[in-house]
Amino acid sequence: MKRTFVKTFKKLVANDTAGDFLKKTKKRPFKELTVRELIQIESKIGARIFGPIKPGNRREFFNENPNNWIWYEEWTDSDNKRQSVTTRYEIHDDGIFKVQEGTPYQYIKGQELDNFVTAAQLYLERVARDIYKCDHKTGKPIA
Repeated sequence: MKRTFVKTFKKLVANDTAGDFLKKTKKRPFKELTVRELIQIESKIGARIFGPIKPGNRREFFNENPNNWIWYEEWTDSDNKRQSVTTRYEIHDDGIFKVQEGTPYQYIKGQELDNFVTAAQLYLERVARDIYKCDHKTGKPIA
């Protein structure tokens, strides 16, 4: 079952039309954007998938490439110290690794896996629709 999930997820993330999103930026009346600028724009949409962000906090969630997703959180703790955590999700043939500083690599499973898949799907749909004005499955422009 894990293998079936990963194949399905890879198709969702790394389909043939994914490259069309970047090509669409050339038709914009604005200057051509760098990949980093596009990631910053996309991560703002990704950040909102997880709900409101408290004032003074920061969140990013984006697809770095077909095999890596990044979730970054920054906040002030109860001792008024700034804290942050970066989580990288690596897509492999036999599952999805969660990578965080100071913790061992581990496959995600159960509710965490379901939550990640849902977040990735929402991200892809919203980024395609809101930024690139196209259908996330077909890559065709939306009216």
